[in-house]
Amino acid sequence: MEITVLGNTGLKVSELCLGAMTFGRETSEKDSGAIMDTFVEAGGNFIDTADVYSRGTSEEIVGRWLSDKRREDFVIATKVRFPMGEAPNDVGLSRKHIMHGIEQSLKRLDADYIDLYQVHAWDPLTPIEQTLRTLDDLVRQGLVRFIGASNFKGWQLQKALDTSDRLGLERFVCLQPQYNLLSRATEWELLDVCAREGLGVIPWSPLRGGWLSGKFRRGMTEPPKGTRIELAEKEGWSESWANYNNDFTWEVVDALFAVAEQAGKTPAQVAINWLLCNETVTAPILGARNMEQFRDNLGATGWRLTAEQLETLNRASTMAVSYPYDSGANWQRTRE
Repeated sequence: MEITVLGNTGLKVSELCLGAMTFGRETSEKDSGAIMDTFVEAGGNFIDTADVYSRGTSEEIVGRWLSDKRREDFVIATKVRFPMGEAPNDVGLSRKHIMHGIEQSLKRLDADYIDLYQVHAWDPLTPIEQTLRTLDDLVRQGLVRFIGASNFKGWQLQKALDTSDRLGLERFVCLQPQYNLLSRATEWELLDVCAREGLGVIPWSPLRGGWLSGKFRRGMTEPPKGTRIELAEKEGWSESWANYNNDFTWEVVDALFAVAEQAGKTPAQVAINWLLCNETVTAPILGARNMEQFRDNLGATGWRLTAEQLETLNRASTMAVSYPYDSGANWQRTRE
C-alpha cells in the first residue's frame, strides 16, 4: 500500500490504518498477531487501539506483538476518555484521568512513548483548556509525539484548535470520525475544518459495522447469524438492524453492489476505496475480525474508482439536509 502524510505533521503513515478494537474480544491473540503480521507484509505501519478496547487487552496484545519489532518502524495510536474502572475519576478528560491513562497505556503497550494520543470523545465536564494543557505536558515530557481527537462535533474541534492557538499549546493533528457511505454527515462541518486547519482524517467504521461488507442485500428480513449487526441488536449499538433496515440503506447497498460488479471488486473493497478517493482522508481504519475479512479489505488499495463509479455511489448515499448544509452552503463556497 502507499505511504501518505498525517495532516501537516510530516509523519508518514500507510494509507490504511489497522484498527485493534476486535483484539482480545472477537479476535484471539494468535489471530490478532497474524493480522498484524499480514498488515506489515502489505506495507502497513499504522496501528490504532484504545485503552477501553477490551479494558486494556487490545493494548496488551499490540504491546506483546511489538516486543520483538523495531519500535521506530511503527506509528502506534491509542486513546483516552471512556471508563476504565468504577471510581468517579476513572473516566473523562481531566488532568487526573489523562495522567493515569497515559501511565497505564504505556505499561500495557510496553512502550516508552505513544506516537498519536487521542481523546476518544468530548468531555463536557472538563474545560478544554485543562485537557489541552495536560496533553501539551505529555508531548513536552516525550511521552507522546502527537495528539488527536475522535468523535468530536465541528464546533468542538474548532474550539479545541482555537484554544491551542490562543494558549500556545500543542494542536490536534488529526481527527478520527465515523465516516462511510452510510454516515456522510461528517462532510457537513468536520471535513471542512480538517481541510482548512491541516488535520489528517482517519475514519473509523468504513464498512459501518458490516452493512457495507457485502453480507447484506435488499430483501433480507434479519441480519445473518454471527455478524456484528446481529450482536449490535443485542448490545444496543448504533449500527443495529433497527437503525439501518430502511430504504436509504438499501439504496446505498444496491449502488455498492452495482459498482463492485462493474469494477470487479468486492463491495467491501469498493466502500473502502470510496474513502481513499477523498483527498481529505488520510487512512481509513480497518477493523476486521478474522483473516479472511482482513485480506479482502486489503484489496481496497492499488486501484481507484472511476469518476462515474464515484458519482453512482455519491448520488445513492447523499443525505437529505436543510439550510445551512444545502445549496446555501454551496453558494457560500462558490463566493469565497
